Amino acid sequence: MIRSVYVSLVATALLIGGTVAAQPIGDLEAGREKSASCVACHGEVGVSSNPEWPNLAGQHPDYLVHALQAYKSGDRQNALMNGQAAGLSTEDMRDLAAYYSAQDPEVYTPARTSR
Repeated sequence: MIRSVYVSLVATALLIGGTVAAQPIGDLEAGREKSASCVACHGEVGVSSNPEWPNLAGQHPDYLVHALQAYKSGDRQNALMNGQAAGLSTEDMRDLAAYYSAQDPEVYTPARTSR
């Protein structure tokens, strides 16, 4: 009896989890438009040319939304990002996450100079 209830609960959780995961995170085109203030640090497609600023391209959308929410709430501290996230709505965060997660992840490597 207990095993049957457990199996039913796990199956229900998997079905619900699969449904939630399949929902689109946000509007990719709206995210591209909203990313204008992000470009200076994170690059035009989320690939930063400065190792001090993380690459956003190819990051999981849920991670990006969670990070922005944490900056907005103050749970995650960064002088620049706390200010940038302060004015973002949940929709803005989801749109930005849709845009950046759809970009090709690259690692910026500065040109080597011969000595």
